[in-house]
Amino acid sequence: MRLALGVRYQGRGYDGWQSQPSGRTVQDKLEAALSAFAATPARIAILCAGRTDAGVHALMQVVHFDTRIERAPFSWVRGTNRYLPADIAVQWALPMPERFHCRNSAIGRRYLYVLSQSPVRPSLDAGRVGWSMQPLDGAAMRAAAAQLIGRHDFSSFRAAICQALSPVKTMRRIEIRQRGTGARCRWEFEFEADAFLHHMIRNIMGCLVRIGQGKAPPEWISAVLAARSRLAAAPTFAPDGLYFLGPLYEAHWGLPAEVSDPGSSAGDGLSIAG
Repeated sequence: MRLALGVRYQGRGYDGWQSQPSGRTVQDKLEAALSAFAATPARIAILCAGRTDAGVHALMQVVHFDTRIERAPFSWVRGTNRYLPADIAVQWALPMPERFHCRNSAIGRRYLYVLSQSPVRPSLDAGRVGWSMQPLDGAAMRAAAAQLIGRHDFSSFRAAICQALSPVKTMRRIEIRQRGTGARCRWEFEFEADAFLHHMIRNIMGCLVRIGQGKAPPEWISAVLAARSRLAAAPTFAPDGLYFLGPLYEAHWGLPAEVSDPGSSAGDGLSIAG
């Protein structure tokens, strides 16, 4: 049986998603918990829809694995969560046909970057939001973001260790929202694309924040894009405020289409439709 899981986690305490010798990754913790619940001698191996870096969070990571063990879906959720640390939790479990693949079946992916604008650094939200000490110009950042929409070579926003076969991706949507006004407020940057390169969003964020702070004009980002060189862009922004909202699938797969994101009163955060 192929089983798909929706998983939510805080990334601050982990060395990213992908399994490492340290064992301090989300994948390592989830595989260990699944194996403990299933009581299998062999470790259950899982695949994910999108790997996240150290310090990056996920509101709806989707994974799948194959097993011969039959349990009700709610049992997989409650039983696995029993063995997981408090900052990782399975949200749902669904049996899927063998042709489903959490990564290859996805038709898009979404991320959210949450940034605190404040004269002083975050304290209660430390590790959960990015930070700008200087006020940001929303109109300038939106004008810059509009220049990234469409199919482009995003080499300027690609990490040197990126393993993607091509730097060409289609950015479908970037929405920038401001919550509150004045010197202290919160910004939300939502990104949707067919796929993302390693560090792509954090590198774009570095450029958008530079523009928002008035250190570069909005049209500068087009020059960065055209350069196709990482050296042309701003430094990589902090991982703290980055959330994987999850992959997008065609409706016929029947997977849950809602996640919640930090900042709302419902559950862990505000509601965003998939």
